[in-house]
Amino acid sequence: MLSARFVVAVLSLLTIAAFCPAQSASSSTTSCYLDDGRQIYIRYNPVSAKTERPPNGKPWAPGGAPMTLFTEAPLSFAGTSIPIGAYTVYPIPAKEKWTLVVNKNVAAGAPYDEKQDIARSTIETDQVPQAADALEVAFAHYGAKCTLRIYFGKAASFADFLTK
Repeated sequence: MLSARFVVAVLSLLTIAAFCPAQSASSSTTSCYLDDGRQIYIRYNPVSAKTERPPNGKPWAPGGAPMTLFTEAPLSFAGTSIPIGAYTVYPIPAKEKWTLVVNKNVAAGAPYDEKQDIARSTIETDQVPQAADALEVAFAHYGAKCTLRIYFGKAASFADFLTK
C-alpha cells in the first residue's frame, strides 16, 4: 500500500515537471522545512531591480512568471485554508503596504485571474535602508509558522503561513 507521503511526493514532482517549461533557467527556490519533515517551497525568478519595475497596485509576475508555491502540509494564510498542493503567488506592490495573493490557477502561461484567488491579504511591509539589487525571497521557520520574506528595492514584506 502506498503511503500518503509517497503519493504527495509523486504529485509534487509531477506538478513541478508541468511548470518547468514556464520557469526561466535562472529560477530560484526557497524552502521552509517543517519539524515533521514536510516542506513548503516557492519557486521564483530573481529579477534585477535595474531591469524590472513591479507594477504599483497590480499583481506582479517577476520575470514574466508568477511565483509558484508548493506545500506538503495544509496551511493557513490570512485566515484562509490552503490545502496540500501547488499554487501561484502574486505580490502586489504598493507604496505603503504590499498585498500577497495565493491563486489556484497553476496552468503554465495562464494570465492572472482574480476569480481563482483563494487567499489575499495586505502584508507587513517596511522600508529598508539598503536596497536589494535583485528580488530576494526567503522563508523563516518558527514552530508551526513559515514566514515568507520578500525583498525588492527598498521594500521588505513579510507574510505568515501557518501549518495545520
